[in-house]
Amino acid sequence: MFDKTAGSYVTELLKEWKVNHIYGMPGDSINELMEELRKEESIRFIQVRHEETGALAAAALSKLTGNIGVCLSIAGPGAVHLLNGLYDAQKDKTPMLAIVGQVDSQLVGTDTFQELKMDSLFEEVAVYNRHVQRAEQLPDMLNQAIRTAYAEKGPAVLIVSGDLFSTKIKHEKPLTSAIFSKPNIRASEEDLQDALKLLNAAKKPVILAGKGAKGGTAEVLALAEKLKAPLIASFPAKGIIPDNHPHNLGQLGKLGTDPAEQAMQETDLLILAGTAFPYRDYLPADVAAIQIDTDPKVIGKYYPVLLGLVGELAPTATWLTARLMEKEDAFLLAYQQKRERWHDTLQQDMNTETQQLQPQQVIAEVQRILQEDAIVSLDVGSITLWAARYLQLNNQQLVVSAWLGTMGCGLPGAIAGKLAFPDKQVVALLGDGGFSMGMQDFVTAVKYNLPMILVVFNNQKLQLIEHEQQEIGNKSTQVDLANIDFAVFAHACGGEGYAAKNRDELRQALTKAKVSRKPVIIDVFVEDSTPPS
Repeated sequence: MFDKTAGSYVTELLKEWKVNHIYGMPGDSINELMEELRKEESIRFIQVRHEETGALAAAALSKLTGNIGVCLSIAGPGAVHLLNGLYDAQKDKTPMLAIVGQVDSQLVGTDTFQELKMDSLFEEVAVYNRHVQRAEQLPDMLNQAIRTAYAEKGPAVLIVSGDLFSTKIKHEKPLTSAIFSKPNIRASEEDLQDALKLLNAAKKPVILAGKGAKGGTAEVLALAEKLKAPLIASFPAKGIIPDNHPHNLGQLGKLGTDPAEQAMQETDLLILAGTAFPYRDYLPADVAAIQIDTDPKVIGKYYPVLLGLVGELAPTATWLTARLMEKEDAFLLAYQQKRERWHDTLQQDMNTETQQLQPQQVIAEVQRILQEDAIVSLDVGSITLWAARYLQLNNQQLVVSAWLGTMGCGLPGAIAGKLAFPDKQVVALLGDGGFSMGMQDFVTAVKYNLPMILVVFNNQKLQLIEHEQQEIGNKSTQVDLANIDFAVFAHACGGEGYAAKNRDELRQALTKAKVSRKPVIIDVFVEDSTPPS
């Protein structure tokens, strides 16, 4: 019997996969699926004002929760708008699904209105990219798309002609099920024993931990403590490795600290723990290295490691910690003293009173009101450098476009954070350039009653781009931004808005924003300061 539409199977399967939010905009090639979603109470459709916001929010939700983020778009222009968020998910290796409408099946190939060759459009970005040819295929292909997204840790794209969603089908003998079995990857005993020998012989070991430490923070910290090793966190691991841990020297590279850079040059054994750190210039010239990762393709990808441990980081770290010999701590103590002096310098920077607000002073005031379990969504630009250096995250979660580094990710990340964790404080740190790229979706936060604090660092220019132009010896050009009154904009959208030109005004605004039940924009006028380097 043909008694259910293919679209109804989509909503049923999404529920089985525990999807409870979909980001998108309705339109002609997905209107039949929208009808099924209208009937479904347990899946909340979040209507964004731009599909790019929806895709970036879906990617951010996945980064924060580990669950698949889902977005939806029409054919043609809507599909094109998804690409930035899909590439963000691909580069940051997080599962995501885009259900993309296509023109009606009988019109595919006729070059009709809004038809694009979407198979080709998504081929480079997607870990699964299929065009559903018949309505009967849709349920099994949906399962396969989601399973592949989880298995390959990337975006899956399912392209469906609009008329197929409303086609009634018989699905008595499914080929697939809505289940993903996560593999338990364990490093080989031989490799573990070899790693143990290297660790026991090292006098100055350093651990560089990445986002692969998520879910294994305690185990990585225990390994560092047993090794008496300084810890350095890749930027995506900020907060996963608590900034206040006495072994943590901070980040490395352009976003990093002096102690981290110095320790990296002095080490005699580098342990890459859950990271394929790509910035070779910041790693030692030639030193023995161990890399721990679940993906054998990245072992030795950016550094000529001596030994690769292919396995989950937490059990690998636990195995090594239990068998390590006790170490001397002279190397660690020397760098803890450097760490303390570095933090004293940062604190002086934040405490210094100036006539015009400095970015680090703004971060210090945000830190005062930041709750212990807050979600921090960070945009890309000079704000990224300031936050990497001065913001202290311990139990808080950070979401950012790490590898793609796309401006405009801060607001979608905040929306996703509040939807995923409605009881937690959500704070976004944004540059005026990045925020103005997608500021229209502040009304999305208002519409869905998502209290959040958006702190806009307003220096009326693309400051990082200006700095980059000057660094290569060029005169700065086309970096000045026409000023927008973001506080007035917030009120016009139905939220709250405050302007802050000094520390007192900023403190008052943050105090009000902290207890507000509406989305809040704080327009902070900061001095045009060179970002830290």
